[in-house]
Amino acid sequence: MPSSQRIAACIEYCGTNYHGWQRQKNARSVQGEVEKAISKVADEQVSVITAGRTDTGVHGIGQIIHFDTFSQRDAYHWLRGVNTYLPDDISLIWAHDVESDFHARFSARERRYRYVILNRTVSPSYLHGRVTWEPVSLNPRWMQEAAQSLLGRHDFSAFRAAGCQSKDPVKEVRRLTINYSHQWIWLDIAADGFLHHMVRNIAGVLMRIAQGLAPIEWAREVLESEDRTQGGMTAPADGLYFVSVQYDDKYQLPKTPEVCRFW
Repeated sequence: MPSSQRIAACIEYCGTNYHGWQRQKNARSVQGEVEKAISKVADEQVSVITAGRTDTGVHGIGQIIHFDTFSQRDAYHWLRGVNTYLPDDISLIWAHDVESDFHARFSARERRYRYVILNRTVSPSYLHGRVTWEPVSLNPRWMQEAAQSLLGRHDFSAFRAAGCQSKDPVKEVRRLTINYSHQWIWLDIAADGFLHHMVRNIAGVLMRIAQGLAPIEWAREVLESEDRTQGGMTAPADGLYFVSVQYDDKYQLPKTPEVCRFW
């Protein structure tokens, strides 16, 4: 009997039509669609492990998964076969053989998200569901200044959802930048790990500061409170993208597709 092999793969998806990444009994999920497609190509039931679960409406550019299979396929046939069975809003970008010690979640060294805001008085049309619309004028310079207090290793309890299942609220935010061009504002954040709703809650606090409804120091005060009730609004899911995951070079994974340089 042939031995099983472990495959790592990169998944890209628009989360608008899904109830999040995680497989669910009575709702459509990204994981459910990916597992169905891979199982058809493998000709056996396959379960996938992901680097990070995303919520309803959240999108993925460089989501990383792994799965074990007895099916012998090369990277080309995984790519062509799985994409044949996936819906139009999910794509397999690459597939790669890895050693059995690779784990999409536990081998990850860093994860990166991007939060995209369309800041204009008119709501989006063709980008509806793919960016967060904010009609009230935002000052991105205030957002950037406030964001500096969130860098480093902290207890992010004030930015986690009430139902967050993570055992450790302490995370290290390694990079947090605010960029803007005309009516676009985008937040890039990289950390060793994230809590449930952490990025959306950070975005909510920074947007409130950018509206002039709270002082720049409020971001630090919320963080130090370690109290979710002090943090205010959870920003919408529409503008959130799971961008990439960093792993040790020894796994020799292909590069994640570059995120759009404009936003």
